[in-house]
Amino acid sequence: MNTRRAFFGAAIGGLVFAQQKRDMKVMSTRPEDLEMPLSGFSDYITPADHFFVRTHVYEPKVDLASWKLKVDGAVAAPLELSMEEIRRMPTVELIAVTECAGNGRGLYEPAVPGLQWTTGSVGNGRWRGVRLADVLKRAGVKSTGVEVLFDGADQPIGTMQDFRRSITMRKAMDENTLLAYEMNGSPIPPKHGFPMRVVAPGWASDSWVKWLTSVTVLEKEWDGFWMKNAYRQPTHPVAPGTAVPPEQMAPVTSLKIKSVIWAPAAGASIAPGTKTTIRGTAWSGDQGPVTGVQVSVDNGRTWRLAELARDQFTQFGWRQFEYEWTPRDAGFYTIMARANDANGNTQPLSQEWQPSGYGWNVASSIGVNVGGGGAAASPAAGAGGAPPAGFREACLGCHREDVIQQQKLTRAQWDREITKMTGWGAQVKPEDRDRFLDYLFGNFGPRK
Repeated sequence: MNTRRAFFGAAIGGLVFAQQKRDMKVMSTRPEDLEMPLSGFSDYITPADHFFVRTHVYEPKVDLASWKLKVDGAVAAPLELSMEEIRRMPTVELIAVTECAGNGRGLYEPAVPGLQWTTGSVGNGRWRGVRLADVLKRAGVKSTGVEVLFDGADQPIGTMQDFRRSITMRKAMDENTLLAYEMNGSPIPPKHGFPMRVVAPGWASDSWVKWLTSVTVLEKEWDGFWMKNAYRQPTHPVAPGTAVPPEQMAPVTSLKIKSVIWAPAAGASIAPGTKTTIRGTAWSGDQGPVTGVQVSVDNGRTWRLAELARDQFTQFGWRQFEYEWTPRDAGFYTIMARANDANGNTQPLSQEWQPSGYGWNVASSIGVNVGGGGAAASPAAGAGGAPPAGFREACLGCHREDVIQQQKLTRAQWDREITKMTGWGAQVKPEDRDRFLDYLFGNFGPRK
């Protein structure tokens, strides 16, 4: 009862809502998208103020006093549950990684459109809530159910389609799939889905719907925009630069085995004979937990087992690792790490190209200098030229310039982006299209 009082008191009073952008990389200011800094991987449980933020729309304001979770569709007894009623159900707590499907998009060559995430659109949280299966059983889910569709309190921008995602019935009934109302021991902050979000452990965060308001059991696959036109990937390797139509792709589901080296820093200088601890973090999807990490200090010619944190062996959480190394000779060294999971999956040494930039999981790699200074950093190239008349009005209604400035796309890719954005509601006049395309390609073309 004290816990319940604390939840409602904190939620209604707004005391738990403060969330600083501590060292976060701002990918977009409107809607807000924030990437965790590399230092965030040093935490086993990612604090809320270091947890990445991904939003397609503006953050909604939810009144907990009037909030209800609606459960309907192919069920015998549709429900409307208050938070008080939900918290009286059996609770479950688990540690799980949530990662944006596009984490690593900024590392693809040739470049692909979208937010240019590098390594930090991921976090490891402690989630507490009720099993989705228990809620569905309480509603009398029918055997004809095929998928479960989620909707949240967020509202689409302009003519954008409402963000709704579905998961398979098998995933919905899995004992680890939760409807969570707590994150790291506190009510879920607004940026992360207050008062409730889906926790689909092992799957990319597009299935972790935030600000949850409804759960609908479907008797066929959901054919809405965000399932049939977005968050899809080819079912087979494709040549770099290939445009693949949505109907030839499948929805993004499970995460891939992955690792990140966070110490020493890339480009660091180390004195010969200095004992150096290589540190990193590894995680996997629903194929099984991380069971091993190998480290190479000679660009992949030889590999040695790293030591995994023994108290972090969970089904869906990440594991930190260490490897002690004392370089003897001066030179430039490429340090690499590759992880494997319980199902035998291992990180590849090269990345297959992906048209939407999903699923980056190539073995992580950094370079360090032993006995010498690092190479000078190249200044960032700046985009020049003023946008043409009408560009701001047509293209900056849903987001700001920061989303555009991080793209480095070919002319054909920018042409497809204009087509996509007009489909989402951008009002681009036919007579303006070529001028907009010239501006975008001239200022934000491929990386040199």
